[in-house]
Amino acid sequence: DSTFRTLRPRDAAWQHLGILGPLLRAVVGDTIRVVFRNNTKYPASVHPHGVFYQKDSEGAPYADSTAGRDKADDGVPTGGTHVYVWAVPPRAGPGPGDPSSVFWMYHSHVNDERDLDAGLIGPILVTARDQARADGTPKDVDREFVVAFAEFDENQSWYLADDIRRYTGTPAKVKITVTPFGEFAQAPGFGGNFKETMNGFSYGRLPGLTMKVGERVRWYLMATTGFEIHAPHWHGNTVLVHEMRTDVTGLLPMQMVTAEMVPDDPGTWLFHCHVGPHLQAGMQALYRVLPR
Repeated sequence: DSTFRTLRPRDAAWQHLGILGPLLRAVVGDTIRVVFRNNTKYPASVHPHGVFYQKDSEGAPYADSTAGRDKADDGVPTGGTHVYVWAVPPRAGPGPGDPSSVFWMYHSHVNDERDLDAGLIGPILVTARDQARADGTPKDVDREFVVAFAEFDENQSWYLADDIRRYTGTPAKVKITVTPFGEFAQAPGFGGNFKETMNGFSYGRLPGLTMKVGERVRWYLMATTGFEIHAPHWHGNTVLVHEMRTDVTGLLPMQMVTAEMVPDDPGTWLFHCHVGPHLQAGMQALYRVLPR
């Protein structure tokens, strides 16, 4: 809320967002204004994909020859506040082959790897002006889901030391194992704190993926910034991706994909990454299709 001390409760329809940050929604022609208060112990920022921004709202530090206010957005210090302003022109909305809404993401970009491994990432949904309801949701959709096929290397998280102190019985005896490639951290013989997740949940624990037969369902999928190649696969039903019928699509690092589903097969179905080691390490969930 406005005090920056109390989290607003999430609606039941968005409980599945899990570790992801607040959903931002806009219609083409809008302007998004984000008031960001950094309550972490390290500099953080908010960098958006897809929308239009000036240098003072980019949220990414690099040698761009800027100074002053144009640098203040790059890394907001602990306790600091910055207002990010992003326009939503037509090029941030649906293209000729897109459905009525498209998916972008935002994330902290001060230390890209450590920030994302600490969970600082969230969704932006943009709907075409003539296809939007009053609240910005697309008129031709009954239900929306956002799912990040997200690898988290907790050894790289800013919170590793805090978590060891909080959740282990004898922190002094904890040995941190660092593997050369986090991708294989769950393989036999490897240790590490490398997690294959969907919105931060693993092994079927992601809640809230429930729909009914015949509903118009829009899935927004993304990957995170690691060494990632994912293959989201729906059992039981099919989707349209880029106007092609399929039940498996692909995700590269930080890629965003929109899939359209009208489920016709009721039941409880597996939704998972089809990359074998990812599936075995927990990148799997269940979605439920209820009778009409």
